[in-house]
Amino acid sequence: MKADIISIGDELLKGHRVNTNAPFIARALGTIGIPVERIVTCSDDTESIWHALVSSLRDADIVLVTGGLGPTRDDRTRKAVQDLLGRGLSFYPDAWERIEELFRRRGREVTGEMRDQAMVIEGSVPVPNTKGTAPGMIIDCGERFGNHHLVLMPGVPVEMEAMMTRTVIPWFAPMSGAFIRHTPIMTMGIGESMLAKMIEEVEDAMPEHTTLSYLPHAAGVSLMVSTSGRDREAVDAENGRVVDSIVAKAGAYVYATSEASLEEVVVRQLLERGLRVAAAESCTGGLVSSRLTDVPGASGCFLQGAVTYSNAAKEALLDVSRATLEAYGAVSEPVAIEMARGCLLRSGADIAVATTGIAGPDGGSAEKPVGTLWLAVAAKLPDGSVRAEAAIQQHFGDRKQIKARFSEAALRALLERLRDMP
Repeated sequence: MKADIISIGDELLKGHRVNTNAPFIARALGTIGIPVERIVTCSDDTESIWHALVSSLRDADIVLVTGGLGPTRDDRTRKAVQDLLGRGLSFYPDAWERIEELFRRRGREVTGEMRDQAMVIEGSVPVPNTKGTAPGMIIDCGERFGNHHLVLMPGVPVEMEAMMTRTVIPWFAPMSGAFIRHTPIMTMGIGESMLAKMIEEVEDAMPEHTTLSYLPHAAGVSLMVSTSGRDREAVDAENGRVVDSIVAKAGAYVYATSEASLEEVVVRQLLERGLRVAAAESCTGGLVSSRLTDVPGASGCFLQGAVTYSNAAKEALLDVSRATLEAYGAVSEPVAIEMARGCLLRSGADIAVATTGIAGPDGGSAEKPVGTLWLAVAAKLPDGSVRAEAAIQQHFGDRKQIKARFSEAALRALLERLRDMP
């Protein structure tokens, strides 16, 4: 089986919203062995929807549509499907009860116009909406379209996700007869061409039903190993062999074989080893601390973060020497080291990271251009002494991109230092 996804909404085409629904649907279908052949975005215009449906239903076994099921005038999906299939509407009592209950809880009057939200296309299997009002639908489109199926869902992500998880995936899983295993390999500090060269022998020997995708990101490039087949155990085994071979070749740059973020891996390492961390930030403005504390459980390892943007703050909060600042400037190796060391000693942490750089667009010079980052990591040694090391990096982009890449570099430095700690 294969699927198409159609995302409906002028807001997607105008760039006012990012289409997060399609990736979620594609990942969910992958868990039951149904690959997505095409993702289409079209406007709220009835004719555009109609043409998109016809094109996809001719080729795809399942066409999943999000958007256009609400009560406003720009919600035209249901009408387009009615016209295409020549079907009327049926009343769905469960949906009406859900709407009445929802409005009562909110203290709002239930009007007769809302009854339209409880209507589904004739012959469809209603998909309960546990997070909203408009029900979804699973429709067998008949012989004209090879009995291919159409799935209609709201465009609101939380409503669509609940429908996919609770109803749509369980409905189609028995029909698939195939399995797909996707395993991400998250890397850091390496470029796409270098990584490709490193694992070319593995890629050349790739089994027939396994593919490899390169996914660049701020810290480097990650990989996705995908294996398909009809025997789950064989699929898992083949996928695992390829992943193991890649990790054996590129292990120094691999930080996870799951969809884990760098901050999640850092926090997990800290918690597993019973270590505490602190951060001293200048150019990243608290972004490193924010990312670490976004991870559930970070309170078990994160002690504090200091945003020391000015030289005075670096002196007062981190014990950075004024003489060092005057001699080398705030963006320098000595200052980064003193920031990290001061943060470590002031906080009582086991390891600390510091960032000082030039995010731009102004403030750069020939010696220190925009994008220059000095970062340092300080850690306590078993004998009680402190070891602090710094490194310079150059990053490119606009201010927000540079700050994000600075924070990524800091987290990477933390993880690398954690790996070296006894």
